[in-house]
Amino acid sequence: MKHVHHPFHFDPSYGYILEQLLAIQAPAAPADFVEFWKNRYQNILSIHPYFNMGQCGSHAGFKVFDIQYQSTDDFTIGGWLLEPEQQTVRQCIVVGHGYGGRDQPDYHFNIPETAYLFPCFRGISRSRSARVSDQPNYHVLHHIEDRDRYILGGCVEDLWLGVTLMQELYPLAADRIGFMGISFGGGIGALALPWDKRIQRAHFNVPTFGCQPLRLRLQTIGSGAAVSDYVRRHGHIPDTLSYYDAAIAAGFAMQPVHIAAALFDPMVAPPGQFAIYNAWAGPKYLFVLDAGHYEYPRQQQQNQHLLWKLQAFFGDWSK
Repeated sequence: MKHVHHPFHFDPSYGYILEQLLAIQAPAAPADFVEFWKNRYQNILSIHPYFNMGQCGSHAGFKVFDIQYQSTDDFTIGGWLLEPEQQTVRQCIVVGHGYGGRDQPDYHFNIPETAYLFPCFRGISRSRSARVSDQPNYHVLHHIEDRDRYILGGCVEDLWLGVTLMQELYPLAADRIGFMGISFGGGIGALALPWDKRIQRAHFNVPTFGCQPLRLRLQTIGSGAAVSDYVRRHGHIPDTLSYYDAAIAAGFAMQPVHIAAALFDPMVAPPGQFAIYNAWAGPKYLFVLDAGHYEYPRQQQQNQHLLWKLQAFFGDWSK
């Protein structure tokens, strides 16, 4: 992809080759990083998520439900639930979206006996709120100076409560909960997993929020650019960011993970993606994409190959 013509005034490969990307290390964790996240998670376990749902149709072998549940800070999380029509549910997967939001669920994963929850994180798509902008460049800055109120922490809580909800709905699958997240959703998943052992395996596709110091330095057209602009305007880096570094969090995660990371990506700089993979403490599997957030010649072929890998990864829990 380095030599492909592109419209950007910067190089979305940032001059890195694969060997260099695989050598990127996570920053050091703040002294109270683990305590901060474990306390947040323990608080969530005491919450019973009030929810309501109603079937809105059937598609591709699934009953499709509209669903809403209450999360922290009085946010109502809206989304979809897919339940297989002809199979007993023995596995649940929560699926996180990118910063562009989501206007419908995905139907193509083709993993047997699996129910899927597609929540929209607070402030975005079906979880819009007058209290926070749904535009990525503003959403990512919401309460950025306060580590306890920063919007990304609330999104992690939305995910944890989604897991609680799926365990309540499908007790037979309570010990087989997975997560998939792309871009923004992948970063939120990486922050969430180390503390929530109920989530037993995960897939992240071009995940963000990895290696915040590098993220601030590398030019992008994604949400990282808004954070970099904020730092330039205010003349300091918020201490909050070190608590929301997905690569730091990865060093405390023991579940198996499958990560698709790109060599070229104008929205989520590849070094941050690979920093999450490199730091992951548990079993890990890497799928290298030619590019992320950008159309490229082998995209359809790579996406199909990736789908096969995910069907095997979530279909065989003996790995």
